[in-house]
Amino acid sequence: MSVGHYENFPVASLLLPKPLRLPVGVIYRFARTADDLADEGDAPAAARLTALDACRAELDRIEAGASPDTPLFVDLAGVIRAHRLPVALFRDLLDAFSQDVVKHRYATFAEVLDYCRRSADPVGRLLLHLFGAARPPNLARSDAICSALQLVNFWQDLAVDWRKGRVYVPQEDLDRFGVSEAQLGAEDTGGGFRALMRFEVARTRAMLESGAPLATSLPGRVGLELRMIVQGGLRILDKLSAVDGDVFRHRPVLRALDWPLMAVRAAAMRRAPRSA
Repeated sequence: MSVGHYENFPVASLLLPKPLRLPVGVIYRFARTADDLADEGDAPAAARLTALDACRAELDRIEAGASPDTPLFVDLAGVIRAHRLPVALFRDLLDAFSQDVVKHRYATFAEVLDYCRRSADPVGRLLLHLFGAARPPNLARSDAICSALQLVNFWQDLAVDWRKGRVYVPQEDLDRFGVSEAQLGAEDTGGGFRALMRFEVARTRAMLESGAPLATSLPGRVGLELRMIVQGGLRILDKLSAVDGDVFRHRPVLRALDWPLMAVRAAAMRRAPRSA
């Protein structure tokens, strides 16, 4: 599903069972629309926060059983009610997008993970609710996958985010490897920069692989979709390693030839005993 944005991973793809494509697509539209309110265009911070507050007001109406005011939220209300989705997960996404407006640096990795808990993990949890598989072991593995995918995006887009005034690499990691923000601004990969990126890639890969058993435990086309998503994340990490972290000159993206390779690797993932 495309709304004019580059995407690493399939969203509401044909791999999903047909009855799930519409609700997944509506959830994606909500997340993309709210993210764009926080991130796109030239609106001042106050206007962005006001727009996100309007989204919260729509969620309030849905939660109260009232009719939303906008078409997107009318569609979202139908999905939430039909599938009994937790509204709190949509609020978490809005909180993360609002944080992007006002917070541009992260002191520790724990702070970054707290952001991922609200910016990425809710999507995986919502999908598990749709799949009827929102049990604690599955939720924990989904969180690992989603947080890891968010981190993949951070490392991949380090240069893009810098131009927006944001640094998601934890300050403690920059200090540990002796990398300054001036060095990031100069697109200088010398000193400890490459070691820093190798560290972040390895940590992210371990997190993604820790959640991967979920992709082999969910059945049918849902499981295949998730295996493709996992393989997409791993492929970007491979590309980051191949350029030794130099995202300034070689931003890694998935290209046409990557998808058959990902499909082969997704099919080859060993099937674990089901927990769903």
